[in-house]
Amino acid sequence: MPLHVILANPRGFCAGVTRAIDIVERAIDRFGAPVYVRHEIVHNRFVVDQLRDKGAVFVDELSDVPAGATTILSAHGVAKAVQKEAKERNLPVIDATCPLVTKVHIQGRRYAKAGRQIVLIGHAGHAEVIGTIGQIDAPVVLVSSADEVAALPFEPDTPIAYVTQTTLSVDDTRGIIAALHERFSDVAGPDVDDICYATQNRQTAVRKLAEVSDVLIVVGSRNSSNSNRLREIGAEMGIRSYLVDGGDDVDPAWVDGVDTVGITAGASAPDALVESVIAKLGRLRDLTVSQLEGVSENVEFSLPPILRRHDTAVRAAAE
Repeated sequence: MPLHVILANPRGFCAGVTRAIDIVERAIDRFGAPVYVRHEIVHNRFVVDQLRDKGAVFVDELSDVPAGATTILSAHGVAKAVQKEAKERNLPVIDATCPLVTKVHIQGRRYAKAGRQIVLIGHAGHAEVIGTIGQIDAPVVLVSSADEVAALPFEPDTPIAYVTQTTLSVDDTRGIIAALHERFSDVAGPDVDDICYATQNRQTAVRKLAEVSDVLIVVGSRNSSNSNRLREIGAEMGIRSYLVDGGDDVDPAWVDGVDTVGITAGASAPDALVESVIAKLGRLRDLTVSQLEGVSENVEFSLPPILRRHDTAVRAAAE
């Protein structure tokens, strides 16, 4: 019997990831290689390796960047201390922070200015969380579960405001927000619908996919928060769910006795990796491939002005 592959829709790159990759590629074109990128521009090994081949150098800290070198900050955002260090060193910086992450930073600063205790809903150690905490000039308490809300050392009438990591499970976040409202009498924060549109759309799509699949394969890197959430959703819905970097990671045993495999991809995983998974499955079984109906995403984020100016000059010269 042929194996039926069903693709989630939407899947893969979001507007923030597309923008970040474009920034690195255009910076290389505009200023020449190498350009230096602090941390991975997005959490996907394949994308990082491709950009490295084109002339990007990925570093852990700004101290690893040579004087005067073009420097790009990753899509996850950075703390103010990093921005200050870059300014003090007079590094020419291009900020690739996703605009939706920047929105979280602005919300947090606004709530802090209003005198509220800031609660950040997110995962300790994630690059976006580190950056968000470092963007708010006030104490920030991190929580990742409703149980941690119960342990917060604040009085019930403390004015609380929450902001969220953009790549979380929407359902888990909704539960944490409910716990904050139950514990405290004065809580402000964005609606759960304000979580990154791409995160919500991909999680909704994977739920639909899990309903019609025997096995779920999520394409994405291990350090990708949103990819891990997609796999977890499949597991929570009771189907065997696997996270893979690409086709080479697919175990033939996963499809033994299986009729339908659902495939999706995290927001930082390119279509080429999805195609590699389909190709691997095609070497194991005859395939039929279809795609679920889903939300059409047409969000685009503008590039930083310095790269937009270059594009305008190039077009003018061509004319």
